[in-house]
Amino acid sequence: MIGPVFLCLKFTVLSLNQLYLKSDNLNKQFMYRKFKRHLNQLLLPVNAGSQQSHPDDLQETPFLEDVSSIRLLTYNIQVGISTSSYRHYLTRSWQHVLPHRRRQENLDKIAAFLSEYDMVALQEVDGGSLRSGFVNQVEYLAEEGDFPFWYQQLNRNFGPVAKHSNGLLSRYRPFQVEEYSLPSKIPGRGVILAQYGKKEDPLVLVIMHLSLSDSAQKQQLSFVHDLISDFNHVVLMGDMNTHAEKILHDSPLQDAGLVALPGVSHTFPSWRPEKALDHILVSRGLLVKRSEVVTFPVSDHLPIALEFSLPEGYYRK
Repeated sequence: MIGPVFLCLKFTVLSLNQLYLKSDNLNKQFMYRKFKRHLNQLLLPVNAGSQQSHPDDLQETPFLEDVSSIRLLTYNIQVGISTSSYRHYLTRSWQHVLPHRRRQENLDKIAAFLSEYDMVALQEVDGGSLRSGFVNQVEYLAEEGDFPFWYQQLNRNFGPVAKHSNGLLSRYRPFQVEEYSLPSKIPGRGVILAQYGKKEDPLVLVIMHLSLSDSAQKQQLSFVHDLISDFNHVVLMGDMNTHAEKILHDSPLQDAGLVALPGVSHTFPSWRPEKALDHILVSRGLLVKRSEVVTFPVSDHLPIALEFSLPEGYYRK
């Protein structure tokens, strides 16, 4: 037992050392927060579950009130691993279990990129384990991207080795957040449901990462259908591992009143996009102003961005 613990500590110290060596220009208080976060992650019990922003950090975080438009992004970050060729799935596979200095550099690039948006859905983020240098990547991206609210859903817990998660980053405070495990023969897929705006008629964000098989996807989309059936303003975001047309016309969500983004939205693989696996689907009543697949090839997926507004008069009803 001493050997693995020593190895974890060694990799954590090396990870911290790399992080702080490049942070000479940061003030002492900022560096202290980083060190405290790393230490807390190291001391978390193996069975630690989902986490979110501390309530004390949300006192000045606004609720969604009379906002003219909202900028969304969904991104599968592949735990910060760079992939630009199919061969990297083999040659860089070790990075799924062990830390690497480039991962931290990639996280910093991702954080700077995410800072342009109001709400971000994350898939394949690590909740603080050996491979990430015991950094909760959702919390790290929230802090570096200046998002006051964050939520990490732990879906596959491999103890100190890997904590496979979904994540939500937000500049607005949801009045309710729930998480669910999605049905599947192989467990480990989940969904986050966050409610904003008016409690009697909320804006509902649903973040999910679906399984690969058709049968599991149908089960999972049926589950999601039941979650959103009573809401009028819904946004579904995430890595859905299938095409939007199939979700909208040949799945349990075909009668949910959702629409896909205009045009072809190929996101995978990031270095030569040929498949549309990542999506943002919205209720017909939401007013989409612009949408795009963003050329930001850090992960093996490309992110999708969307700007929309709620129906006119929503806040006055």
